[in-house]
Amino acid sequence: MNAPLARSFRYLYRVPMLAWHLLVDLPVVLLLMPLSHGRVIDGERVDHRLVRAWSAGLMRVFGFRMQRFGTPLPGAAMFVANHVSWIDIEALHSQRMMGFVAKREIQGWPVVGWMAGRAETIFHARGSTESLGGVLHEMLGRLRNGRSVGVFPEGGTRGGREIGPFHARIFLASVEAGVPVQPVALRYGAGGSAQTVVAFARGEGFLGNFVRLLGEPARVAEVHFLEPIAPGEAEGRRRIAELARERIIAAMAR
Repeated sequence: MNAPLARSFRYLYRVPMLAWHLLVDLPVVLLLMPLSHGRVIDGERVDHRLVRAWSAGLMRVFGFRMQRFGTPLPGAAMFVANHVSWIDIEALHSQRMMGFVAKREIQGWPVVGWMAGRAETIFHARGSTESLGGVLHEMLGRLRNGRSVGVFPEGGTRGGREIGPFHARIFLASVEAGVPVQPVALRYGAGGSAQTVVAFARGEGFLGNFVRLLGEPARVAEVHFLEPIAPGEAEGRRRIAELARERIIAAMAR
């Protein structure tokens, strides 16, 4: 089967799957979330489990077979990951509920932005010092209350070809709260072979990437929860940022 025909065939069955996931599964999740408020099963809040289940379902719709390596930390922790595309949030949420720090533009994205707002996302106006101060304040409050947060310290996507420098200031919340930082490596395709496929192409917006990925061949999505950086293990936020990046780069090279 040639590539255009194969892509058309994948749209033929994935579009109805996506419609069902949005029009049936999503309302069910939103209905159950307030009803399950405060309930805990096996140490996990039920509403968090519902978000994870919906995110895992969305990854299946896009043809991703999830593989998890390592164990996410329980309780208060900062999870930091390399950033490839919008689907990173869904990949991580399929494995561990965390309140993400994400650019404010995501609020306006169809489906993903709406769901992100209900998954405890902290929205940040990039380039705004005032916004960053508010984000750090919110992160610190959550961590001190025993909750987790997730950040992409590169500050944006880079086409999937490299992992950029990690902005150290975002790690200030983990230092002041005295919580561990757990690096997470996200790899798409066997051995990370599809990083550039999943990433935004030059000039490609959210909708273009969304539609293109919906027609891509099925592939694995690996989520590697790496060795955590314990409070006091590295001196200062800059060294924590460097160490987290080093561990992610090492995992990507395996």
